[in-house]
Amino acid sequence: MEANIWMTELRAILRGAAGSFLFGVPLLYTLEIWSIGSSTEAPLLLIVLGTTFIIVLLLTQIEGFRRTLQLRPLEAVLESIEALGIGMICALLALVLLRRITLVTPMTEALGKLVFESVPFSLGVTLARSTLTRPNRNRRRVSLPQRFTSPTLISLRDTLIDIDATLIGAILIAFSIAPTEEIQLIASALPPLWLLLIVAASLLLSYSIVFASGFTDRSERQQRGLLLSPLSETLVTYLVVLLASMLMLIFFQQLNFQEPWQEWLGDTLVLGLPASVGGAAGRLLI
Repeated sequence: MEANIWMTELRAILRGAAGSFLFGVPLLYTLEIWSIGSSTEAPLLLIVLGTTFIIVLLLTQIEGFRRTLQLRPLEAVLESIEALGIGMICALLALVLLRRITLVTPMTEALGKLVFESVPFSLGVTLARSTLTRPNRNRRRVSLPQRFTSPTLISLRDTLIDIDATLIGAILIAFSIAPTEEIQLIASALPPLWLLLIVAASLLLSYSIVFASGFTDRSERQQRGLLLSPLSETLVTYLVVLLASMLMLIFFQQLNFQEPWQEWLGDTLVLGLPASVGGAAGRLLI
């Protein structure tokens, strides 16, 4: 019984974190936010943090990141505090991952970046359930004629639907980020081995959003398509996301064939992080 309670709580936190990254990642790749956070004085940071909490509290009254919520004032306040905390932790992890905050970053600069980046991350926590809850699949599936309903064709169809949804989600999130200079700024500041952390974070976020957060029925997804397992689906769709990221960078002329392969790899993996979040969200909503 106690284990079930802890598992339910963990899934609620993962749902909140999933929404946090979905909302927060686009602004994470914004030079202006880094600059504003670095130069803002402490009193204004407190005002920003307080305003964020009030907005989160108002959203919690009608939404919340848990599946059930008793709208008593104290519970709403406690859940809002938790949502703000999850948002700030996710924002901090993302800033450290992209090396916008390092051990040599001044405390005031790090705190400023964290407070401003935590605004969309915290709002994403509160809106996670309404944003990432999958609609009724039965209304969205196209029925095949009876003579074409062999298991192989159905599996192939479901696999293609997953890949299409991954591409659509990746493009929706990453398309506006791809033409910006922030991709190259971030990639150029990352040591080669740090790129492995970017890959691991992208895979972990994709897996957590689709399989660990409780937004979808894991046993149902394992019976769909040709990808067969959470691990294989996560790996294959990540390759799809990386291909889409590279094509978006080429489309916006951020990469050309005169660039060294290290720059191709770094820029693609850095853009692949938000694209992975978008691709996972896309698969949830089909």
